[in-house]
Amino acid sequence: MTPRSDPGHPQHPRPSTTKEPTLEPTEPQTPEQTRTPARPAASHRPHPHEQSDGDTTRMVTALVRMRQALQQVSLPLDLPGSDRQRQSLSELVAQLEDYVIPRMMTLDAPLLAVVGGSTGAGKSTLVNSLVGRKVTTPGLLRPTTRSPVLVHHPDEAGWFGQDRLLPDLERVTHATNDPDALQLVADPGMPAGLAILDAPDVDSVEERNRVLAAQLLAAADLWIFVTSAARYADQVPWGFLKQAAERTTAVAVVLDRTPEDAVGTVATHLARMLASRGLKDSPLFIVREGAVSEDGLLPSDHVAEVRGWLDMLAEDSGARQAVVQQTLEGTVRSVTQRTHPLVEAELDQREAARQLKADAVDAYATSTDRLVEATSDGTLLRGEVLARWQEFVGTGELLRSLETKVGWLRDKVVNTFKGKPQQAERAQIAVESGLELLVLEHAEAAAERAEAAWQQLAAGRGLLQGSSQDLGRASRDLRRRAERAVRDWQAGVLEMVRSEGQDKRSTARFLAAGVNGLAVALMVVVFSSTGGVTGTEVGIAGGSAVLGQKLLEAVFGDQAVRRLQERARADLEDRIRALLDAELSRYTELVDDLGFVEGAATRLRDAARRVDDARFEARRHDGGSHLDPGAGASAH
Repeated sequence: MTPRSDPGHPQHPRPSTTKEPTLEPTEPQTPEQTRTPARPAASHRPHPHEQSDGDTTRMVTALVRMRQALQQVSLPLDLPGSDRQRQSLSELVAQLEDYVIPRMMTLDAPLLAVVGGSTGAGKSTLVNSLVGRKVTTPGLLRPTTRSPVLVHHPDEAGWFGQDRLLPDLERVTHATNDPDALQLVADPGMPAGLAILDAPDVDSVEERNRVLAAQLLAAADLWIFVTSAARYADQVPWGFLKQAAERTTAVAVVLDRTPEDAVGTVATHLARMLASRGLKDSPLFIVREGAVSEDGLLPSDHVAEVRGWLDMLAEDSGARQAVVQQTLEGTVRSVTQRTHPLVEAELDQREAARQLKADAVDAYATSTDRLVEATSDGTLLRGEVLARWQEFVGTGELLRSLETKVGWLRDKVVNTFKGKPQQAERAQIAVESGLELLVLEHAEAAAERAEAAWQQLAAGRGLLQGSSQDLGRASRDLRRRAERAVRDWQAGVLEMVRSEGQDKRSTARFLAAGVNGLAVALMVVVFSSTGGVTGTEVGIAGGSAVLGQKLLEAVFGDQAVRRLQERARADLEDRIRALLDAELSRYTELVDDLGFVEGAATRLRDAARRVDDARFEARRHDGGSHLDPGAGASAH
C-alpha cells in the first residue's frame, strides 16, 4: 500500500468535554500534580452511551453514502485553495475508510492507542518499555521508525485483520521496514481491551513516513503524544495536537526521558501550553531520564505510571467505550463539518469550468462569424482570385462595358465571353488557396483569443500547461483538413452546376462557359453574396461578381441561380463551421474531460445532512447524554 497523501490533517486525541471518559484532568499548577494523572474511574462510573443496533445501522449507512458522495467530488482545476481542498478530500475519504466506518461497525473492538510524536522523542523505546520486551526496533539513524508495529493481546488478533483497521496496509508478523506493512505482535503481557501502535515520526525527513504517521493517527481511538524536554515546543507536533483539540479526540501526553533538573520547568511550561491550546484535560505523564538496558528498555519504575494508567483503562470497559465514543463522535462531527467547504469548492470548480468553456466558445464563435462574413462580402475577390477570374472572363470589351453599363443583355455575355478551360482551372486553384488562407488566418486568431482568455485565470493556465498541444496556435493538421474541405466544397459546386445543366449541355451558352467555368462563376457569386465590396472595388471585384451573376443567369435563369447560390453558400458555411468547431474542441474537450459528476455537490450536501440527522437521532434515543456536537472542553 502507498500511504494516502494525508500530511497535516491527522485525527488526534482530545479529552472528553464531560467527565464520562477516563481521561480525567490534572491541574498543571505544580510539576508533581502534572506528573500524576488521576486514576480512571471504575464500576461506579455511569456506563457510556451505547448505540442501539438501529442507530448504528443508520449511522453506518449514512457514513457509507457520504464516503461514496465524497468519492464523486472532483477538484481538478487549479483555483485558489484547491490544493488544500484536494488534500482535505483525500483525508476525509481515508478517515472514513481507515477508521470511522470500520470502528462504527466494531464498537466492541479493543481501544487502539497510537504512539506518535517528533523524531528522536523515544517512542519505540517507550513502547518496548511499556510492553516489557523489545517488540519494535528503535533506529540509530533518522528517520527511526519506518514501519508501524501494533502490539495486542493474543486473544484479540482477530480485531486487527485487514478487513477493518487500515485496510490498505499489508499484515505481517515479522520485523520489517516496509511502510506499506503493519507488523502485528501478539504479546500475552498486553492487557485485553487495549492495543498499542508505534507510528513513524510526524516530522520525519521522509515524506512517506510523515504521510503514514498522519494516516495512523487518524485511525487512533487514543493518541499518546510523546515528546522530550528538547522537542516539546516543536511546531509540527503542535499542528497535530491542534487538530486533536478541534476534533475532541482523546489525547495523553508523555514528556519522555526528562532530566531531573528540568522536570519542574519543562513540565509546568508544557502543561500551560496544553491548557492554552484546548488540551487542558489531557493527562500529562513525566518519564524521567534513566539508563536503557541491553534490551533497549527503560527502568520499569520510570514507565510505571503510564503503564498503570493504560492497565486501568483496559480494565474498565465503560471507560474504554467512553474514550472510543468521544473520539468517534468528534471525528464524525469533524468529517461532516469539513464536507461543507468541499461542496462550495466543487461548485466553484464547476463555475470556473463553465467560464473557461464559455471563453473558448466565444473566441471561436467570433472568428467563425468573421470567417463566414469574409467568404461572402467580397473579401476573397481580391489578389490572386480576382486576377485569375479576370483572366477567365477577359479584361477587355466585356469588362469595360460592364463597368460603364450593368444593364446589358444576357446574350451579349455569352457572345463576348472568351474563357478557356485551363483558365477556369487556374481560377479554381486560386479560389482554393484563398479560402484555405482565410480559414487558417481566422483559426489562428481564435486560438490566440482563447488562449489569452484562459491565461487570465489560474485554472486556465493549469489546463494550458497540462495540454500536450500548443493551444495558442491552430492545429498542425488544420491546413490539410482545410484543403480537403475546400476541395470537397468545390467538387460539390461542380456537381450542382452539372446537375442543373443536364438539359442544357447542348446549348451554345452552356458549351461556351463549360462546367468548370460556370462553377467558378458560381463561387464568385457566393463570395460576393452580401455585397460587402466598396469604394474602388465596386468597379473591379464588384463588377466581376455581377459579371458572374449574369453569366449564370444567361445559362440557367434567375430562379435557378438563386437556388444554386443559396445551396453553395450554405454548404461552404457548414464546412467552415465544422473546421473551426474541430479547432474549438481542443479547448472544450479539456474542460469536458475534467471528470465532474453531475450533482456531486448536492449529493455530498445531502449525505452530510443524513449523517448529522443520524447523530442527532442517536442522541435523542439516548436522552441527550451523548456529547453535545460542537461543544468545547468544559471546566471541571
